[in-house]
Amino acid sequence: MGKAAGFTLGELAAALRATLEGDPVRVVTGVAPLDTAGPDDISFLTDPRYGDVARRSRAGAFLVGPTVSGLPGPMLRTEAPQQALIDLLALFHPAPATTPGIAASAIVARDARVDATASVGPLAVVESGAVVGAGVRIHAFAFVGGGAEIGADSVLHPRVVVCAGVKLGRRVIVHPGAVIGADGFGYAFDGRVHRKIPQVGGVVIEDDVEIGANTTIDRATLGQTIIRRGTKIDNLVQIAHNVEVGEHSIIVAQVGISGSSRIGRNVVLAGQVGVGDHLTVGDRAIVLGQSGIARNVESGEKLFGTPARPFLQSKRIWVVEKRLPEIARRLRAAEQRLQRLEGQLGITAPEPPTPETADGER
Repeated sequence: MGKAAGFTLGELAAALRATLEGDPVRVVTGVAPLDTAGPDDISFLTDPRYGDVARRSRAGAFLVGPTVSGLPGPMLRTEAPQQALIDLLALFHPAPATTPGIAASAIVARDARVDATASVGPLAVVESGAVVGAGVRIHAFAFVGGGAEIGADSVLHPRVVVCAGVKLGRRVIVHPGAVIGADGFGYAFDGRVHRKIPQVGGVVIEDDVEIGANTTIDRATLGQTIIRRGTKIDNLVQIAHNVEVGEHSIIVAQVGISGSSRIGRNVVLAGQVGVGDHLTVGDRAIVLGQSGIARNVESGEKLFGTPARPFLQSKRIWVVEKRLPEIARRLRAAEQRLQRLEGQLGITAPEPPTPETADGER
C-alpha cells in the first residue's frame, strides 16, 4: 500500500477496521472534502449536519458513521468515524522520514548531548549543557538554550525558542515561532521606576503536549510553570509565569492566562478567553469564546460572557439585552404616566437618590 498508487477500498477497510459497503478492488488516490472530492477521492461524513452536501458529492467513496445511508458511492462504515479519519489521513500523508544527524550549519555546543538518532537542522542552535533525546527533530533556525532538555520523539519546528533550563517531555510538538521560557512579566514600582523582579524559575512541559505557532509560555518567578501531559494549546496563546495547566486540557487561540492561575484537567478555554491572576479553573470546566474569568470556576461549570456567568444565565441576559431600547422606551413612558397621575392627585414624588446618598445607604 502507498500514496502514489493509492489504496483499494478493501485495503482501507482492513486498515481502518471498517465495514465496506461497495467494491473492494476500487482504488482511491486521495482524501478530499465533500464539496471538492472527485471520483478518485475518498471523502468523509463525520457530522450529520453535512448530509445534504455528502449526497451531492462526487467522491468515489465515503468514510461514515454507523447510521449514515443514501450516499452516492461505496461506504466504509465505522463506529468512530472521526478517529478513523485520523488514521485515514495518516495513511495518505505519512510523516516524512527523519534523517539523523546535525546539519553542517547548525551550532551545537561541545558539551550538549544530542542523541545519535536525533536530527538538528540548518542554522539551529543547541547551547551548552542541553540534552536532545532520541528521535527528536529540531528544524532550521530553532534555538535550544543552555541546560534545556528535549524529550524523545519531540519536534521543534522552525524558529521555535526553548530558553535555558526548560524541560520538554516525550512526543512534544512545538510549532513555528513559539517561545517557551521567556521571562514572566513581573515588576515592582519603587516610587520612581518599575523594578524588574528576577524570573529565576523554569518551565516543564510534560509528555504529548502540542503548542501552537507564536504561543508564549513564560518561565516562573520561582518554581515552575507547568503544562501537564496531553494538553493541546492553539496558536497565539499567552501563558504567564507560575501557571499550571492540567492534563488533557484544550486552550484555543488568543487565550491569555494570567500569572499563578491553576487550570484543571480536561478544561476547555475557547478562543480569546482571559483568565485573571491567581484564579482556579476546576476540572472539566468549559469557558466559551471571549469570556473574561474574574473569579474561581467550579469543576464542571460552563461559563460565557464578561464577566463570565453560567452559560444559561448569560443566554437569558443576552436575550434581554437585545430588548433594552424597547424596555427603556416603555420605562420612560411609564414614568411620564406616573408623573401625570401624581400631578392630578397632588402627590409630590420624593427626589431620586444621588449616587452619594445611594452609596451611603449601602
